[in-house]
Amino acid sequence: MNSCLNIGHNWSFRLIKTPRACVSQESSRVALRKKQEEHSNLFKNDSPNTENPPLVTALKASAEQNAARFHFPGHNRGNAAPSSFTDLIGERPFLHDLPELPELDNLFSPEGPILEAQKRAAELFGASETWFLVGGSTCGVQTAIMATCLPGETLVLPRNCHISAISGMVLSGAVPKYIVPEYHSDWDIAGGITPSQAKAAIKEVVQKEGRNPAAVFIVSPSYHGICSDIREISQLCRNNKIPLIVDEAHGAHFSFHRHLPTSALSQGADLVVQSTHKVLCSLTQSSMLHLSGNLIDREKICRCLQTLQSSSPSYLLLASLDAARAQLSENPENIFNEAIRLAVGAKNGIKKIPGISVLDVLDFPNFLGIDPLRVTVGMQGIGLSGFEADEVLFRDFGVVPELVGTHSITLAFNLGTKREHVSRLVLGLKYLSETYYINVERAIDVKKVAVFDNDIKMVLSPRDAFFASKRKVVIEESVGEICGELICTYPPGIPVLFPGEFITEEAVEYLLFVKRKGATVTGAADRLLSSVLVCCK
Repeated sequence: MNSCLNIGHNWSFRLIKTPRACVSQESSRVALRKKQEEHSNLFKNDSPNTENPPLVTALKASAEQNAARFHFPGHNRGNAAPSSFTDLIGERPFLHDLPELPELDNLFSPEGPILEAQKRAAELFGASETWFLVGGSTCGVQTAIMATCLPGETLVLPRNCHISAISGMVLSGAVPKYIVPEYHSDWDIAGGITPSQAKAAIKEVVQKEGRNPAAVFIVSPSYHGICSDIREISQLCRNNKIPLIVDEAHGAHFSFHRHLPTSALSQGADLVVQSTHKVLCSLTQSSMLHLSGNLIDREKICRCLQTLQSSSPSYLLLASLDAARAQLSENPENIFNEAIRLAVGAKNGIKKIPGISVLDVLDFPNFLGIDPLRVTVGMQGIGLSGFEADEVLFRDFGVVPELVGTHSITLAFNLGTKREHVSRLVLGLKYLSETYYINVERAIDVKKVAVFDNDIKMVLSPRDAFFASKRKVVIEESVGEICGELICTYPPGIPVLFPGEFITEEAVEYLLFVKRKGATVTGAADRLLSSVLVCCK
């Protein structure tokens, strides 16, 4: 017996997959197609001056349907949301926390609002194709490496890359050819990669292996905003038909103001990963992956994304990407006027404070520039470490920087930065100067970070080291062993020890030093860092 129930007012219609369709099911299909056409008309007939973000529009319309919902998630549009959480964020987010309903499209084979939203993002950022990411830029970096590198092939990349690049090599089986970035010991900060370094690395791979590397991976801008010459590196890679991947997690806002650096896509990169949630305004964990040109197989990118991304993506994250793109589209040339004005004003004020310094492009003359929205403040002149300064600024002035280092703190200015908060920052720095500049006899002895040593020796690939048998040894006795885990200070999530390389005395000294100074060390199985895992020989 094949019976079906048809109750038709303002209900939400779903496609029902069954061998035999009854009349009401056919009616539902017709109604669904009609609804999808209506949703499409909402954002396809926009005038140039009107912005209806397609995915935001579709999510809003779906949430407003008076539907009897028998699908996930279990809170059922907030009807069963935990009260402790609704007390925190309210009920409205739960109303829009919907799954992959037909009218909301499918992230892995988009045909409706997701496809339209991604097309608009590609047009705005200058890509041939754009994919929305719900696993952060980590997912994008992993995808980029998997899509370009086969097991055993070489990936050229900087030694101060993010941990996602290491996990990307574990997943793909790629073998690293590390480039040691330029390092400024007075600041304990790394710059980027120069074109000459990239050229030398490619040449070394060709001489050793008789073939080009599978890809070149560049981080630009760095966490501190330092920008590499992507245009020249891109030309070098193009001449050798090598894909160029750029981790532009901190530069999604580039090219949207005359005082901001040029984006990696504009400089010829093939695959670019951007954290839309960092300086732009999407929700945390949401990012974008941009493709340019035809050197990289887009179908392989799609397969990698389907492997790495959740099969139940958050539509709140996806819609926030659409909304952030729409926000930027409204005034792309001037939207950062106030943020840049505040950042420049802050720098000028901070430079006048005795004993306090500001990182400047002159500190890294081999690079194109520094993002004006990234302000790194040095404490060398007052004899404090960045960790000590951070503690005082937070305790007494409620100032929270983005990044804390041995010599400095780094502040991220954005569209939400307030003048009152800038004033509080400057006031706090003046207090530090007045309190500690008088007695500046004690100097901060910073161990040279092992990331920038030239004698790094890889014994195993990241993948082989990941799957190797391991044993635990006391950290002071680990020198000369093969590292079996990825250990980094966080933030910024840049590894000091990579799986598969010899552990050096400098690396151990640096990790113990920054831990004593208050840094958080992650990745080690022993959170106290009294021991480390090493690969059995």
